[in-house]
Amino acid sequence: MIAGCCELGSLSGHQAGRQLLEWLYRMETGEEMPRIRLSARGKPHFENSPYYFSISHTSRHAFCVLSTVPVGIDAEELDRPVRLSLAKRIFSPQEQQRFAQASDQRRAFLALWVLKEAAVKCSGMGLTGFPNRTDFSPEDPRVRQWAGCLVAIITQNGTDEKVIYHDF
Repeated sequence: MIAGCCELGSLSGHQAGRQLLEWLYRMETGEEMPRIRLSARGKPHFENSPYYFSISHTSRHAFCVLSTVPVGIDAEELDRPVRLSLAKRIFSPQEQQRFAQASDQRRAFLALWVLKEAAVKCSGMGLTGFPNRTDFSPEDPRVRQWAGCLVAIITQNGTDEKVIYHDF
């Protein structure tokens, strides 16, 4: 599994994410990126390719992950404004408890949020059952600090597949 990050520069988040995806696909396969289609629920996927991908962007960065298993990625800038009061609405009871016990609630909030979003993207099912049916921890090793952001990568099979990170 490979992941990439770049600053947006003059590009939109969508444009930068697509550019990252093209670079990662070519880097991994040596081939041109295949056409992208949308599932019935709107999840993008490659046409006729064994690879899966996910893209996320913030106000300053784009992130992309490419894998041979279904995958989701989400990112949030560490310095973004956070309304901690939303925790009661968007975290499951177990997550609320872990959040309340965290020494850095702001970071815990962002970690839980990116995990939830990455899981939603990985599943391709949309927000059905989310966000109150998850059981994540702010200390989950699938969350990484990267380029001033917290970034979560989740695979459908739940394995801790090694990720190779690239900065572009």
